Parts: sequence; C-alpha cells; structure tokens
Amino acid sequence: MPLEKVLIVEDEPVVRSLLQEIFTRRKFTVSVAETLAQAEAITLRESFDLVMLDIRLPDGDGHHFLERLATLPEHPLVVMVTGYGTIESAVACMRAGAFDYLVKPFRPSQIDILIKRGQAFRQLEQVSQLLSDDQDDALLVGRSPVMNRLRQLIERVAPTDATVLITGENGTGKEMVARELYRRSPRRAQPFIKVNCAAISENLIESEFFGHEKGAFTGATDRRAGRFELANQGTLLLDEVSEIPGSLQAKLLRVLQEREFERVGGSRTIKVNVRIIATSNRDMLSYIEKGSFRQDLYYRLNVFPVHVPALRERPEDILMLAGHFLARCSRRFGAKLSGFSPTAEAAMLAYRWPGNVRELQNTIERAVILTEPHRPVSAAALGLPNAGGGDSGESLLSADSFDFEQTDGLSATAAVAESSPAGVRPIAEMEKQAIKAALQQTGGNRTKAADLLGISIRTLRNKLQEYRAEGDLVGAEADEE
Repeated sequence: MPLEKVLIVEDEPVVRSLLQEIFTRRKFTVSVAETLAQAEAITLRESFDLVMLDIRLPDGDGHHFLERLATLPEHPLVVMVTGYGTIESAVACMRAGAFDYLVKPFRPSQIDILIKRGQAFRQLEQVSQLLSDDQDDALLVGRSPVMNRLRQLIERVAPTDATVLITGENGTGKEMVARELYRRSPRRAQPFIKVNCAAISENLIESEFFGHEKGAFTGATDRRAGRFELANQGTLLLDEVSEIPGSLQAKLLRVLQEREFERVGGSRTIKVNVRIIATSNRDMLSYIEKGSFRQDLYYRLNVFPVHVPALRERPEDILMLAGHFLARCSRRFGAKLSGFSPTAEAAMLAYRWPGNVRELQNTIERAVILTEPHRPVSAAALGLPNAGGGDSGESLLSADSFDFEQTDGLSATAAVAESSPAGVRPIAEMEKQAIKAALQQTGGNRTKAADLLGISIRTLRNKLQEYRAEGDLVGAEADEE
C-alpha cells in the first residue's frame, strides 16, 4: 500500500521547510503544522498515511499527540523527530506506538529509507489483515457427518499451539481450515503469514523462509526478513509442504524443533515463536517411500492431522453450499434471482465435482452471470458435463445450451428430476425430453432443433443414434434440413 499523504508537525522553520521539500519532491501530498493545536485541527478534517512529529513543540509534548493518533480509526504511521536523541527517548516513543525515530540533523536518504520501510510495513499489515479476515465462511456450511467431525477437530486443536497437517484434494478448502484455526487461536491478533512452497523456485525458497543478508547472493542488495521472522509470535502456513525440496527439509526440521535459524549469508542465530500449519494434497506416505520427503519431518508436521473431505464425500451439503454461493454472488453482482430450478438441483446432485468446493463456487458464479433477473438458475446455466456420458463430444447442459425451464412441453423434465433418486438417469432423461420438445416445436427439423438446443447438428445426430440403439425412435422420421 503506497504512502501518499504526510503531515509534518515541526516548529523549526528550517527543518519544516526541508521536510516539506523532501516529501513534495517524492510526490507526497503534504500538510504542515507548527503547533500541536494546529495538528489537532488538521487531523480532525483529514486522515494521513504518515506523520512526522517533533517531540518538543511550543504548546506541548509530542508524545501526547502520538497517543491520540493511535486511537484514530485509520491511524497513520508516526515518526518522532527530535534534536535530543537518547536511547531512553527512542524506547519511550516506540513503546507509545511510534513507527520510527529520527534524530536531527538528518539526510534526505534517511527519509527515503523511512518511506520504503513504511510502505513495506503497510503492505505486510494489509496482507495479514486480508488473510485473517473472515472473507468466506463456506467452511462452516454443511451438516454432513464428515463436516461435523471436521468442525469438532478444529474446535479441539485451534486453542493449542500444536502443529497441524491439513490434507485433502485440491479445491476442498484446506487453506480455509488453516485460517479458521488461526482465527480461533490465541495468536489471532498476531501475523498470519502464508508461503506457497510449490510456487517458489528451489533457488529462492531458503531466502523466502529464512531471509538473507545484504550481499548473500547476486541481487541481494538489502537485508531481508524471511517468512519465519515475519510470522514471529503469529502463525505460519506452509501451503503444499510436500513440494519443499530435499535440500531444505533438514533446515526446516531444525526450525520446527529448535525454533531458531540463520538468514542466508548470515551467522547470527534468530529465535522465533511461530505456530506451524501445513497443507498437502499429496499422499505423504508415498512421498516418504520414494525418498522425496523426510520421514522425521513428516512426523514433526503431522502432530495433529486434519483431513478435509472431498465434496463427493458429503453430497448432502451440495445444495446448501450452492445456496450459500448463490446468495453471495447475487450480492456481489447485484443480481436478483429466484433460487435454482429443480433440474439445476438434480444436475448438481448428479455431478461428481472433481474440483470440489472451488469448482462449485466457480460454477455458481458463472451461472449467476448467465441467468436473467428474477428467474431461477437453470441446469443449462450451470453448464455441467453430462454425467450420462456418450461420445458425442458436447454436452447439452452447457452455458449456451437450451434453457429447459423456458420452453413449452418440458414440464415433464422437472417431474423426472424431482421423483427420481439423485444419480445419472435424471440428467439423461432431461436431455431426451429437451430433444423431443425441440423436434416437436420445429416440426421434426433437426437443423432447427439443434439451433434451438444450442448444440451442433453432429451432437444431435449422435444423441438420436444412441436413442435408436436403445430402441427409442426419437426423431427417426425427422428431416435433415
């Protein structure tokens, strides 16, 4: 998050003018005050990203104003400025909530360093807030036995500092479980830092974990803190931990056991207090058997295992989740829809959801965009592949296909979907009913029927051939035009 607005509270004209010139040259919007009273009046009207605050002012001590700034809803970063720098004064300022401490006289380069540090701090603050906010409560949606068990495990382990290994397929919500553990833990007011172990190159992952000193390698122009250091007193999420290269696994094991490490290129030992949560979509035991993952590291991570079930393992939660995502997407897009049609519900229950909850969420989002206002989401808008199979190469239930609920003669489709058990057959029946209705409406013209259905003539022919093979002469006498 860039710093854009600065308030300079300084009674010395030379220092005030110098600071104003420095920040103006760096494209800041600058306001100035010579006294605490002026500063108070300005902050009542405006908010600032940064405040340069002199400790000694004509009408009072800057420490009192520092404390008031900390109570503002959008409190700025405050840098205390003084000509009488002492260690005791600096410590007192930092304890009172100051971001940094600057002693006069100073150089413009020192201001540049302050700006960079402030921007990095704000960015980290924003990322931590983003990860810790309750942006998606879909994890709590569902009343299946496996979800009830998952919630019980979360409630049991969240208040502890135990290391947790979360396993499950892609799209099941492993990261959401990690966030829920964080939100319910005593560390919820401290940083929540995530590192995607699969997305970082092997050459950089050690630096990402442990940081590096200036000059440690080509391109290391500054000292940098790693993720463990940033997560101190908080929680570190090792996403896809199975992808950590073997060369780093021994060092990671040491950190987990001893809670200490050295930066790359450094010799000073840094101690941290971090809770570890790891996730994996792999069969970790097979990785160990192949020698790709250390057994001792696995046992150190697997102190408290939590498995997130696939969506197909909790079919009773599908419609509840779909309703949750429908309501959320409708609010997001300003759409006013009337739920799901019976055929849409049958299609969702019949589908296997290989992409799990994430796929369901994306499917509902697309369907909300495709559905006309004040209508229910149709099976066509969902665009799910035909669970009934066939080699036609194209599904009737695609986003641009025939809208079953808006066509005459298809009322039997809903009846089939509602009366039949959840499975493949209702989808096949829906297709057949749609084809029969389209051929009837077009007088048996296959080309027009295919256009009406939103599929190719080849797909329609393949479907009719399937029906003939089954002994059902649907469209057998139809024209080829």
